[in-house]
Amino acid sequence: MVFEKIKEALSEQFGCSPDDITENTNIIEELGADSLDMVELISELENEYGVTVTDEDIYECQTVGQITKYIEKLLG
Repeated sequence: MVFEKIKEALSEQFGCSPDDITENTNIIEELGADSLDMVELISELENEYGVTVTDEDIYECQTVGQITKYIEKLLG
């Protein structure tokens, strides 16, 4: 569920098909995300799941799968 939401958010944000996004997709290298893109993603995830995501933690996450695991961990 978390993975699907992240895929949907990224596909809208970067204008690509959700089918092109896997758990191994590198958000910065493959999708071309910059710091503003990451802030937008963080904001959307915080609003969707009611969690607080720190900038330091999210920047350690390179792939969609890493972000998914991070959010799932916050959700407990």
